[in-house]
Amino acid sequence: MEGPDDAAVWKLDDQRALVITTDFFTPVVDDAYDYGSIAAANSLSDVFAMGGRPFLALNVAALPPNQPIELLAEILRGGAEKARQAGVVIAGGHTVQDKEPKYGLVVLGVVELNHLISKNGARPGDLLLLSKPLGFGVITTALKQELAAPEDIAEVVTWMKQLNKNASELAVAAGVRGGTDITGYSLLGHAWEMASNSHVGMRFEFEKIPFVQNVFRYAKEWIFPGGAFDNKQYFSSHVQFDPKIDDIAQTILFDPETSGGLLLSAPPEKAKEILKNAKEIDQPMWEVGEVISGNHILVE
Repeated sequence: MEGPDDAAVWKLDDQRALVITTDFFTPVVDDAYDYGSIAAANSLSDVFAMGGRPFLALNVAALPPNQPIELLAEILRGGAEKARQAGVVIAGGHTVQDKEPKYGLVVLGVVELNHLISKNGARPGDLLLLSKPLGFGVITTALKQELAAPEDIAEVVTWMKQLNKNASELAVAAGVRGGTDITGYSLLGHAWEMASNSHVGMRFEFEKIPFVQNVFRYAKEWIFPGGAFDNKQYFSSHVQFDPKIDDIAQTILFDPETSGGLLLSAPPEKAKEILKNAKEIDQPMWEVGEVISGNHILVE
């Protein structure tokens, strides 16, 4: 592999490679089972983002000794059941004691080299597809501030627990070569990673970008995670916004996502195939923009 990507890739032979990744974080929701499930889905996502099939994982956990054992078991159960849903075996792992819970997985997958999806695979003329809406960071921050409505929390938890497995398989079947998953660096941050590695530009149509319901209600109160402002400061020099897109909307596009969707770059005919097949299996997928020549990102 040339340049940074979502996971480490180790070539096994002329046809296959291993994909290895790890991720873990502190709780983003209150329910222990949901937290474990979200953390596992997030950890598995990097393998799916590269067109791989995860098959083996190890737990990585820091657990407070003063918490009920039943609570800690729920975290691990959430992770185990999400891994099982992905067809992955968790074969042990490692735990330490810490004041605040931290949980995630080391994940091992396999990918066919001719199906490998990478950040340097975008080409001018490709369409940009997104498999989950945005706004998870805003809603989970509102949850921490005890300002989030139960229905908004439930919606975001459902999205964060959703595996990127189906979206990845659709991309592989269509022969997609460019893609990544949207996590802590936000849509625009990860899009810039793809654009810079592929030596292209990107144009997003703001009206086509999906958001979770009510995210703008919280954003108007400036309920954002700190990472949104970090992302904005770091990546904004690479982004040009249409004047009609106000500061609130711009900041939402820099919102760090936990267990976000896949951003795929596909030639128009392949993009149409993915959208058609996604609809047939009820896999969400939105066309949100296109790859262009240049060295910047436009949001119009």
